[in-house]
Amino acid sequence: MKNLNKRRFFRKKLENGMTVIFEQRKGSGVASVLFAVKHGGIHESSKEKGISHFIEHMLYKGTPNRTARQISEQIERNGGILNGFTDEEFTAFLAKIPSDKIDIALEVLADMIKNSLFDESELNKERKVIIEEIKMRKDRPDIYVVDKIQGMLYSGNLSQDAIGTEETLGSIDKQKIVKKFKDVYNAGNLVLCVVGDSNFQKLCSFCNKTFLKSRSEIKEPVIGLRNGRRIDKRAGLDQANLVFAFHSFPSGNKENYVAQVLSGLMAGGMSSRLFQEIREKRNLAYVVKGACSSGKRYGYNYVFVGTKKEHLKEVINLILREFEKLKDLTEKELEDIKAHLIGNSKISREDSHGQMLDLIYNEIWDKAENSYKYEEEIRKVKLEDVKKLALSVHEGNYSLLALVPA
Repeated sequence: MKNLNKRRFFRKKLENGMTVIFEQRKGSGVASVLFAVKHGGIHESSKEKGISHFIEHMLYKGTPNRTARQISEQIERNGGILNGFTDEEFTAFLAKIPSDKIDIALEVLADMIKNSLFDESELNKERKVIIEEIKMRKDRPDIYVVDKIQGMLYSGNLSQDAIGTEETLGSIDKQKIVKKFKDVYNAGNLVLCVVGDSNFQKLCSFCNKTFLKSRSEIKEPVIGLRNGRRIDKRAGLDQANLVFAFHSFPSGNKENYVAQVLSGLMAGGMSSRLFQEIREKRNLAYVVKGACSSGKRYGYNYVFVGTKKEHLKEVINLILREFEKLKDLTEKELEDIKAHLIGNSKISREDSHGQMLDLIYNEIWDKAENSYKYEEEIRKVKLEDVKKLALSVHEGNYSLLALVPA
């Protein structure tokens, strides 16, 4: 047990190989619960791309103990919220529920992870659902360009969308799904993360009793760096959708905090440099936003801008110019953006769900305890390091993808 940041934090590797992470919030009346398996899109070959996401969907489709409807009903009719997602480096199944009902959330989620049926009829139906999800993302140009920019930054396992394609999904049958599930979903690859009003020993006991000792190695992905620049045309658009991205640093790496500071400076809200320059000063766009996207094995920053096709070149030049102007960044502006990031972090982690996500991401990247060191690490970021990363962008360390009206 450790007392970090005035919160009671617990972490333990169990005898069965599973890891349990818990932040105790007595009296909160709510518990956020998440099971994660350390396998996601980055671990998939090009031929099986989308299989992690497919398995995620299928785990909600029923077990010998519960139908698909009963899975959702037992959470929702007890006041809870049920969800799941597939990340590049892990897949998650989660619920937020009144703390006196946490046993229900644990039992339902564990049943899904251990005993899913993978009924062939349901599998074929869910394949159609995911294909519609792919079409939906393609039809949204702002989402489409953000999805595709990663493939212009990386070769190997990161070069394709984690959701897969119609072709790869068509080749993933029940036999492949069941094999992948058996290979990956075992105690040694599982993490339980809980934030709220509960008991750590009770959580550990549940996991030891529920999951047998087991472990299988997950193959390390192959990742290569590259840069690309492309402008695609599509009929029916009224606006150019631009993503400007550059390599930064993986999470868990101290330099990732430099990338986060730079992202905040350039596109982290209405006061950011690019929002002020592109939207407020020149009225060239409505949306100007950005993020630092990273994992244990990769890291990149991106900026999204929606503008008129005729203004695209001007917007790109403005972005490059703003990166070049960071050579004159002052300590005052650096301290201001640090305060902005630290404040945003506190707000997002005030809620048990937000803190649960922060803990599990930090655990996948390195160790969950790093969640409590965020403010300390952000404050350590030096002016010269931010300038150095910005200069690399101005000198050509960037990719861009624009989808423009045909």
